[in-house]
Amino acid sequence: MTGSLLRGLGRGLIGLVVSLGVVLLLWMGLLELFHISPFVGKGPVDVFNFLFTVPASEANRTSIFLNLGQTLIDASMGFASGIVGAVAIAALFVVFRGVEHALMPIAMLLRSVPLVALAPIIILIFGRQEPAVAAIGGIVVLFPALVTVVFGLRSASPAMLEVIEVYGGSRWTSLLKVALPSSLPAFFTALRVSIPGAITGALLAEWLATGKGIGYAIISAVSRAKNNEVWAAVVVITLASLILYSLVSLLEDMVLRRAGHARPS
Repeated sequence: MTGSLLRGLGRGLIGLVVSLGVVLLLWMGLLELFHISPFVGKGPVDVFNFLFTVPASEANRTSIFLNLGQTLIDASMGFASGIVGAVAIAALFVVFRGVEHALMPIAMLLRSVPLVALAPIIILIFGRQEPAVAAIGGIVVLFPALVTVVFGLRSASPAMLEVIEVYGGSRWTSLLKVALPSSLPAFFTALRVSIPGAITGALLAEWLATGKGIGYAIISAVSRAKNNEVWAAVVVITLASLILYSLVSLLEDMVLRRAGHARPS
């Protein structure tokens, strides 16, 4: 078990380092390729100086990380509401096919409406505090997670489902005893995909509703031409997203090994 954990940690660390390397190369390459003005386009050295070497670096770090903490709280609310909603709706879809036929077209219709257009209605209903953040973030997370979880629940072995039915088990018994355990790989895929979605939803909610966190800080810094602050905020939230993604991947590896599933490549 310890050896598997260490191997998982090693793979996660290597994946994180590779991801950071790719992001850095793309960052520097695109700035050079499109000949972005140094006033607008800041490189890794500029961001590092803003956070660590200039006289105001301590104040810069404090501001950035306070905003990061708020954004992560907001993202966690959207993430939780979206995932819980996706699992609950997916279970209903699998157990009651009529519910899926009735609700899936409505879900797809809502998914096709730009969230920026829905945001004013959400704000009118929930206000500009945490419920609006949870709603906006939850909508971003819900639909991709729903499709993935439904697919996972339906990947259960037909033979095992028939055994449950032969012994008098209900649809809910089949869901709990067979479908849910077999859907673990799809569930973790939904978790990984939902992390950047939850962060995007939080940034959007902060911009449109709450006036807090990195989402609002970026818009505010852009309006005041504080480009170093803009780039530093983007880098920090991107790094946080990569780290969270890697942590969920590590958790997935541990849980799937323990449950006897082969981790998807």
